[in-house]
Amino acid sequence: MQSALIVGKKICSSLLLRNWVRPLSAASDKLTNVEVNDKTGFAKLTMNRPPVNGLNLDLLRDLHQSIQDIEKNKCRGLILTSASNTIFSAGLDIMEMYKPDQERLKQFWTALQDVWLALYGSAVPTAAAINGHSPAGGCLLAASCEYRVMLPKYTIGLNETQLGIVAPKWFMSTFRNVLPRRIAEQALTQGKMFTSDEALKIGLVDELAATKEEALLKCEKFFASFAKTDPIARYLTKKQLRHNDIKELLDEKVQDVENFVLFVNQPSVQKGLGLYLESLKKKAK
Repeated sequence: MQSALIVGKKICSSLLLRNWVRPLSAASDKLTNVEVNDKTGFAKLTMNRPPVNGLNLDLLRDLHQSIQDIEKNKCRGLILTSASNTIFSAGLDIMEMYKPDQERLKQFWTALQDVWLALYGSAVPTAAAINGHSPAGGCLLAASCEYRVMLPKYTIGLNETQLGIVAPKWFMSTFRNVLPRRIAEQALTQGKMFTSDEALKIGLVDELAATKEEALLKCEKFFASFAKTDPIARYLTKKQLRHNDIKELLDEKVQDVENFVLFVNQPSVQKGLGLYLESLKKKAK
């Protein structure tokens, strides 16, 4: 494990002193892109599944693999962001849940669990440059990071109850790790979406930035705050703080998948998803 924790003492393995020039993953069919700043050792993980970075099975698998690659390469920080100009991630892809193939449905939810476990428990310092709207699963990804910088005039939140969905316990745990419990409870039960300014006020995001470039720089500044911190001590402290949340999901991982599959297959849920898809089609016309 220690080899994966030497994240604060070394930069990634190249002598080039340019910004965001070395791709860590370059396959043309990938839905994520990882670039490493060889001067700082920070990695930028960009979601790129147009038009809204809907979290389907393929994107989730790419995200999981990219997070693992960043850790294996001993990078000193991971910034999660989006290739879209207006959407960070619109959350779970409804097409994975509407009239689903049952085996794929299980794989889909397991992939989401794996991404959360990898991001929430990462040995690498993590930050999100939120350059667009971030509802539901998009908010989950951002809140799983240790630091969040958001652009103005966008919205973020876990709005599941507005869609007739109950957020799983580990979604709630992620929110409670960021927000005071009372605010988290109100936000979760109301399915509230916060504006950038509101999110800053309650602590859902840490800073605002006028541009994506400024957001990335602020994320890098957060990583730089650990320059004099022992990386192993930093990670073990984070690990202890988040241990109970991670252990709870690991202990209930199989049951959590079964609960999700049972819920999605309820006729009322399938009807609701169908109506929602129809409304999207009408808006697109």
